[in-house]
Amino acid sequence: MTSAVVVGGGIAGISAALRLTERGVRVTLLETRKKLGGRATSFDDQRTGLTLDNCQHVVLRCCTNYADLLRRTQVDQHITWHSRQYWIEAGGRTSILAPGSLPAPFHFAGSILRAPMLSLGESLSLGRACLAILRADRARLEHQNFGAYLERLKQPHRLIDRFWSPVIVSACNMSVGTVSAAAAAHVVQDGFLSSRRASDIGVPAVPLVRLYEHVPRLLEQASPGSRILLGKGVGRIAPGRVTASDGEVFTADIVICAVPVERVASLIEPSVAATDPRFAPLANFTHSPILGVHLLFERPIMEIPHAVLVERPTQWLFRKHDDPRTIHAVVSAADEWMPLTEDEIVARVLGDIHACLPASRDLPVLAGRSVKEKRATWAPRPGIESSRPGPLGPDGPRGIILAGDYTDTGWPATMEGAARSGYAAAAAALSEPASAFLNPAGRSSRLSRLAAAW
Repeated sequence: MTSAVVVGGGIAGISAALRLTERGVRVTLLETRKKLGGRATSFDDQRTGLTLDNCQHVVLRCCTNYADLLRRTQVDQHITWHSRQYWIEAGGRTSILAPGSLPAPFHFAGSILRAPMLSLGESLSLGRACLAILRADRARLEHQNFGAYLERLKQPHRLIDRFWSPVIVSACNMSVGTVSAAAAAHVVQDGFLSSRRASDIGVPAVPLVRLYEHVPRLLEQASPGSRILLGKGVGRIAPGRVTASDGEVFTADIVICAVPVERVASLIEPSVAATDPRFAPLANFTHSPILGVHLLFERPIMEIPHAVLVERPTQWLFRKHDDPRTIHAVVSAADEWMPLTEDEIVARVLGDIHACLPASRDLPVLAGRSVKEKRATWAPRPGIESSRPGPLGPDGPRGIILAGDYTDTGWPATMEGAARSGYAAAAAALSEPASAFLNPAGRSSRLSRLAAAW
């Protein structure tokens, strides 16, 4: 196999293309937009003159394949890591959650017990639930929602509102009452309990679009003749053949479809879709929106790099690295916000900020910009796992290979899931096991492994 066409220039497509060129495969990557990154990218805002991210994206230490992609694309130095989480209540009272001296899974015990946002009883109840989740078999949780599971674990409603909801809605982009308990348990097991540094938060210190600036050069260097064609829409994908919207035809030994799940059905050759069992279940996928709100204040309003707003509709605030006067607010699972105008959105977010950061009330806002991502992620609802396809269909590598965070990666809709899918697609194209390309998860602490098995 000497040539491949990859359709889609998001993280999944970039990951697949990079790993194939490293093996000497000549790759042509086609992307409809004029830039790489898919949903995890930036745009030039004409009103403010700023380069703004569609939404704030972060990476955790447990995301080993996305971290590997950052290293391979020579941009890992643009990620700033934080081990502390700042949780701010109305009135400004702040709780700091950070790993302590105890080994995982007890490394957060000290800061949780000291957190003023939780009572002693709530802290102890949280600890008991975490141990239960650590021991849980995720496969047995797939057909129930996480809210019902927390009820069975006797989690107080106030604890769910103050802790569980912000954690899960931010990680899974769905409320605790609608998200699959298996997806939520994955976040807790791998992201919080496996090791002391698994939950470290990595925040890009540059606009997201800059994370892809070396990709064209790296593909060409690894496999001369490889290229990226931006602004090249695709009309039809068939085995060994991709037809662009303008009629241009691209042929190759391998074709990888790395577009979002909602676009797959419209692009696949109908005769292929009718005989490949991977495609019909894609109709089961739904989406959940995310809202990003960029605010430029007259002066900085936060000294800390980021904050969780406790029991507020606006879940996260991020202080932008290049201009500390700029705050990026994030509202996940933002269905109720989608009909609102930009002025209404900015007013609501400012209300949450003023409630939790009282000193901000007297500071003028110089600019406000909201970005609605109505199809930000596919929705990890109970039962959806059975609809997630593998990279290969009945025709094997000579058919259409699928990549994307919706495929059977074992991860929710995340940049880690997208990177994993691209690596798995490249391995499938080369008839190698996915394990040959995938980075293993970070090693759990011995005590976490014992507690999980207990």
